Amino acid sequence: MRRIRTPKQNKYAGEKVKKDLKENQEMLQQIFHNTIDIKFRNFQIQNQEQTSAFICYMEGMVSEEFIHFNIMDGLAGTNLKDINIDSPRFISILKNQMVKAPSMKETTILDEILDGILTGQTAIFLNQSDRVLLVTTVSFQSRGVEEPETEATVRGSREGFNEVIQTNTSLIRRKINNSNLIFEELIIGKETKTKVRIAYLNNVANKEVVKEVRNRLKAIKTDVVLETGYLEQYIGDHPYSIFSTVGNSEKPDKVAAKILEGRIAILCDGTPFVLTVPHLFIEVFQVPEDYYSNAYVSSLIRIFRIMALFLTVSTPAVFVAAATFHHEMVPSQLLTTMAAAEERVPFPIFLEAIIMIVIFQLLREAGVRMPRPIGSAVSIVGALVIGEAAVQAGLVGAPMVIVVALTAITGFVVTALSNAVILMRFFLLILAGLFGFYGLLIGTLFLVAHVVSLRSFGVPYLTPLGPIVTKDLRDSIIRLPLKFLQSKSKSITRKRL
Repeated sequence: MRRIRTPKQNKYAGEKVKKDLKENQEMLQQIFHNTIDIKFRNFQIQNQEQTSAFICYMEGMVSEEFIHFNIMDGLAGTNLKDINIDSPRFISILKNQMVKAPSMKETTILDEILDGILTGQTAIFLNQSDRVLLVTTVSFQSRGVEEPETEATVRGSREGFNEVIQTNTSLIRRKINNSNLIFEELIIGKETKTKVRIAYLNNVANKEVVKEVRNRLKAIKTDVVLETGYLEQYIGDHPYSIFSTVGNSEKPDKVAAKILEGRIAILCDGTPFVLTVPHLFIEVFQVPEDYYSNAYVSSLIRIFRIMALFLTVSTPAVFVAAATFHHEMVPSQLLTTMAAAEERVPFPIFLEAIIMIVIFQLLREAGVRMPRPIGSAVSIVGALVIGEAAVQAGLVGAPMVIVVALTAITGFVVTALSNAVILMRFFLLILAGLFGFYGLLIGTLFLVAHVVSLRSFGVPYLTPLGPIVTKDLRDSIIRLPLKFLQSKSKSITRKRL
């Protein structure tokens, strides 16, 4: 894995450690402001000078058992009476015989030592020496590999990423056993110094897109990066659009499939969500299960997902436009039923729709934010009780409850676009309430024009539908059998930047 150096932002950049042991220990205590979780252990090495030394590490970030058996026992228990600390052999013996660890590094740079301690390494300081040994002893509590709750699956892998970037890297590596799979690492965030890695297949990914991803990440100037959502907002092509041009997933098999198609994955330490670019609109309707089952069934379900998007966005607007402005378009018997149901309602249909959709969104938010066992009960029971009580009290009509229920159910089918769907739904509803079907038509044309204008790292957002890429239509609205999907996607790998 290659590590990309970003410009130094630390005030200790380039500064070297002292030769005096006491000065170094006092300097570290001052730098870390005597925080309670920074630990020092002093000891002596049995050589000619009885060299004093100490180790420094961050409590909770390391395995203290590993330090005791593999570092302290070797340093304090080995007799080196015939070796002077200034001898070139001393550090070599220290690394190769006294300390037992899979990875260690010698340095004199203070900034590297501080970064190492903060990321779970143990620093070994020797008196009258400016050479410090950084030993990898990282070990901390983390969540295991579990099934992601945001991307439930019926068939296929149930593994999900967790919050440790090393674990997530290995999960991708397990899916793609290929020497062309490359990981590069950057450190982003002046205060958090968050590890960020990009992953791509060297023989498949577009080199220009890889370079662009790398440059956009390196250009981020911020104090804090706690989640990939921060990165998404910085590197996206259209930060003011309601449509995200950066994909995300918690599933290793899904991310691995996208890398194999030529996309670039972006991992961030501290979050299970991995970004993928370029991201296309059609990906919203594609799930890993599509490729694990029959092509005919997968294609039919994919068409249902597309229909669900149009229904969840436009159903309230169509109902309001028809009931308010265009009675002639509604069958007379249905119109009579609707009129009878709305007779007792004190609000205009437009306001009624707004109120019901807002209440539904509040119930949905409550279900998401509350503790899991309570949240599902609150959202379901709340919807049933409020809907039934509102109809009985004459505050809303039964047709409106049905419309909002249909809108909600179809909205759950396309969760990847949930934020954009909410905004589009209100946008079209307001236009339909003001101008009827004419407003709905204008709003729809505006949204289509906006989507067509978007690009994701040089790739048109509506590819392969607009512009049409004939070869990639085999896996768009419908999916052909796998034997026809063996070659790489032309939409992603072609040069565009």
